[in-house]
Amino acid sequence: MSQKDYATLAALPENAGLTLGELYERSEDIPSNPTANPTMGDILNARLGRRAALRGMLATAAAAAVVPPFAAPARAQSVAAGLPGARFVFDEIAHGVDERHHVSPGYDADIVIRWGDPLFADSPAFDPERQTGAAQARQFGYNCDYVGLAPMPGATDTARAALMCVNHEYTSPEIMFRGVSNPATGRVDATKMTKDMVDVEMAAHGTTIVEIVKGANGKWTYVRGGRHNRRIDINTPMRVSGPAAGHDRLKTSADPTGRAVSGTINNCAGGMTPWGTYLTAEENFHGYFGGRLAEGSRETVNHRRYGVPGGWYNWASYYDRFDLAKEPNEPNRHGWIVEIDPYDPNSTPIKRTAMGRFKHEGAETIVARDGRVVAYSGDDERFEYAFKFVTAGRYNAQDRRANMNLLDEGTLYVAKFNADGSGEWLPLVHGQGPLTAANGFASQADVLIEARRAGDVLGATKMDRPEDFEPNKRTGKVYLALTNNNQRTAAQVEASNPRAENNWGHLIEVTETGDDHTATTFRWEMLVRCGNPANPAQQALYNPATTANGWFACPDNMAIDPQGRLWVGTDQGTAWRAASGTADGIYALETEGALRGTSRMFFRVPVGAEICGMNFTSDGRAMTVAVQHPATDGARDYAPFGRHPTFDDMPTRWPDFQANMPARPSVVIITKRDGGVIGG
Repeated sequence: MSQKDYATLAALPENAGLTLGELYERSEDIPSNPTANPTMGDILNARLGRRAALRGMLATAAAAAVVPPFAAPARAQSVAAGLPGARFVFDEIAHGVDERHHVSPGYDADIVIRWGDPLFADSPAFDPERQTGAAQARQFGYNCDYVGLAPMPGATDTARAALMCVNHEYTSPEIMFRGVSNPATGRVDATKMTKDMVDVEMAAHGTTIVEIVKGANGKWTYVRGGRHNRRIDINTPMRVSGPAAGHDRLKTSADPTGRAVSGTINNCAGGMTPWGTYLTAEENFHGYFGGRLAEGSRETVNHRRYGVPGGWYNWASYYDRFDLAKEPNEPNRHGWIVEIDPYDPNSTPIKRTAMGRFKHEGAETIVARDGRVVAYSGDDERFEYAFKFVTAGRYNAQDRRANMNLLDEGTLYVAKFNADGSGEWLPLVHGQGPLTAANGFASQADVLIEARRAGDVLGATKMDRPEDFEPNKRTGKVYLALTNNNQRTAAQVEASNPRAENNWGHLIEVTETGDDHTATTFRWEMLVRCGNPANPAQQALYNPATTANGWFACPDNMAIDPQGRLWVGTDQGTAWRAASGTADGIYALETEGALRGTSRMFFRVPVGAEICGMNFTSDGRAMTVAVQHPATDGARDYAPFGRHPTFDDMPTRWPDFQANMPARPSVVIITKRDGGVIGG
């Protein structure tokens, strides 16, 4: 079943009354992968019997002998001092949902920068009643997602000053602009979205680079007018590099060379390279295109595989490049990893095509033993794939300039998970196996432009919405967040894994063969199976030491702190009430020892928001958090509110709580009041 466009989605009876932002989330529920490749549900059914599930969950044979596989968590209690052997020590907070954010006692969670905050000395102050594209281009963007940190020039680490690199994924016009949506249905009326509003939306996408500093009081602030401050948006000139650069399928009327792209869109997660550049991942690029391809177009199958046109926004009404009838190749210029040098505000961002084109969720890197650099990335949609890219060249720690084009040459791999706990990395290399002209791949450029279809013909494993894919530089383990997949049918389920309509997701731990990140084989284990352990129907798997507040649903973003500990952020979307009944949050998850699989809640966002952008300063004493789309997702299911949000009426006006100010996506920095390490 191909991914439906916005209009078709909106017309479905089950989607009656959903806003644009809610349809954005719902669109990921519809699989676009038409292949018969095995799903992750199929693999788990074969892989995880009752005893095998326990072995994957618990670190010791003794624990496995005494703990039932679907044990309810220990009775809810205050977990103040930490459990014996725990690597995390903090007071757990309670599940819940309200207008504000909440953090563990003894910590502060301070707003550092908000949508619309001025970045430059000449930036206008934010005025929600008088927004313009020109003003937004000089202000902090909307819906902050990934947050990366680079040491301030002249510093050796990020402990006291940093360049903060922030993605801006998408916009929520229903609460950005007055009078554009119907309060009864929550739907945005495209005819009311003027060109001026579209210009604001376009400028609010992209990325921000901004200087931040730690004050004598231990609090972090952003530097207005900082020398390295920069906004990058859909109109920023960019260069295309790698095997697809200059290919006919990337050429447009504005760029007949196929080597110069205007801007970046739907920047979701990302990563920082060892040489200090910022990787921003283009995810749901399909949603920005409208119009129809000409009959018999070469791109028909390609665009269908990616859900193009998505029709979420009416940009095509004002800008021809988003109209498929006029520019059929423009979508091929998006869906890449973009590399940005935060130390040079005048540098040209580069789209690295060797890393493949799909709906990237992140690009987290690690240096392998032989010096090659490996980047892991998920393709964030139901029934899509997990990837890694291995550079051909080696990292030179003594010469930054020598590393600046490492990402242009290498091998992209897609994962195949086997039922016996083994796995294979299948190379996406033209001419190898089925990746030939006979199957529509005339060159390596074709393979990379259609990386999804290449995964199809290679027989990769269809995953349950693979999102963050995070290597742990201390242990060498790699963690894959699978957010959910409510499309799995009963026919794909066995008694050993009764997870049809998986609304809760799970986390997998990958161990590369020989602890070598360039290896072409691996082993995998289930770390946790999300959901409520007290509800047997959900068949969740956690360590029983997890309390009634510690379990979670829909893992999305992850972070590894300087101590090598795993933190998990959730994104339940509009289904938060059914998934967990609590707002999205950050959970500390034990990965080693007898407490492996124990989770505890550390931070919670306000109603309608999701967690993004978790990262740590080099000393582990500050944690960044991006709070995305507050007041939007599932507002109609929030009991004190119970209706769709609009500019005039929303369930929270976080973080300002002013009657004339809409809710504003913001970056928060968490610190411990005694100045200690986050998480104890």
